[in-house]
Amino acid sequence: MPHHRTVPRLVAPVAVLTLALTACGSADDGTDAERAAAPATSAPPSPSASAGGAMARGEGATGKVDEVTYAVVAQRVDVGTRAQAAKAVADAADAEGRVPVVAHVAYTHKGGPDLTDGSGVRDRTAVFADGRRGAVLAGASEAAPGCEDPYGVGSWERGGRHVFCVTYLIPADATSVEVHWSPEGGEPYVWSFPGPDQQRGHG
Repeated sequence: MPHHRTVPRLVAPVAVLTLALTACGSADDGTDAERAAAPATSAPPSPSASAGGAMARGEGATGKVDEVTYAVVAQRVDVGTRAQAAKAVADAADAEGRVPVVAHVAYTHKGGPDLTDGSGVRDRTAVFADGRRGAVLAGASEAAPGCEDPYGVGSWERGGRHVFCVTYLIPADATSVEVHWSPEGGEPYVWSFPGPDQQRGHG
């Protein structure tokens, strides 16, 4: 699926956004995606494999989270401007030289128990730029166009599909943007997209 050059709307007030300037390898939320520091491998695996690696545009990965099997695909990334990055944080210095990126990821419940109280599948998603993890903007994605609120999803039956987003700050001069998703006990799957300059969003 082609990338979009749409500038994301970061409409949430600064007070509800938390800039996590954690280094690669941090275990802030205990997810494999946030601990993945290595670049993607070169050979794309089968969608049903669990070894992780580079994925083609539009290719789906399959893996388990909390006994549920999901099909996951990073659909696109929307790159914003430096001015938007400065407005999205309490201290504009934290966003200096960076732009916001909203990653749209589709998750489909393929097997396992029906969910009645949401899912942690989005928590295993992260955005990297040129192989380095960006800084997450917590609470910035729920109001973005095309993004569902993961906290508003209660029951989730087999076959159900939701598009959740994550927003990160990355360097404005990055040459590539990578969306990582890690199943439990597996290496991250990685979808690559053009960097900010190529998407005309560095502002």
